[in-house]
Amino acid sequence: MPESFCSAEIAELAKAMVKVQQALVPACRDAENPFAKNRYASLNSVIEACREALIANGIWAVQIPVPAEPGHLGLMTRLVHTPSGQWQGSLMAMPLPKADPQGYGSALTYARRYGLATLVGLVSEADDDGEAAMPHHARNPRAAPRKPIGKTSVPDPLARLPRIDGVTYATIQASDGRTCITASGATQAKKTFLQEAGFRWDAGRKLWWRFAEVQAAA
Repeated sequence: MPESFCSAEIAELAKAMVKVQQALVPACRDAENPFAKNRYASLNSVIEACREALIANGIWAVQIPVPAEPGHLGLMTRLVHTPSGQWQGSLMAMPLPKADPQGYGSALTYARRYGLATLVGLVSEADDDGEAAMPHHARNPRAAPRKPIGKTSVPDPLARLPRIDGVTYATIQASDGRTCITASGATQAKKTFLQEAGFRWDAGRKLWWRFAEVQAAA
């Protein structure tokens, strides 16, 4: 990495970031792109997915707009290890869709989401809400989703979960495309059973969750 994008030493920062990445939870797809008709992880979801892990390990995340060439937004994202002062950062320059506050705000939100997810190592959607930060002429309104060839029987990820009184299961999509299962209801009284079924407690979102494919392999 070029020296201008990190401090002279990053050993302590790297140790802390290993712990951060071990504690990361999937960023939920909590917003919908009206152009592509699909869901994506918003900036708020990305922040919530990594905030507690960063704070717990002494990492300060800061994002600041910086000067860029005309028609572009410049954004600096930096992770600072507060005990040692070591840091690592990135600089993003993005074309503005429109030269007005709305276009600037759209590009800034988009750049913040991808800048933070990239530095932290959080998997995020690949360009799914990017049209909000793209000129209209760059969009392809004729593009259509690919149709599956033939019919494939997809197993229900909830079918083999244990039935626990007072607990309700639901599925959500993680930002990397994998299916997650959440458990709600009388979960605190049944947490032992949930842990045995592979669920983990997410203190930030106040819910129990697990990947669906873990159950499929059981």
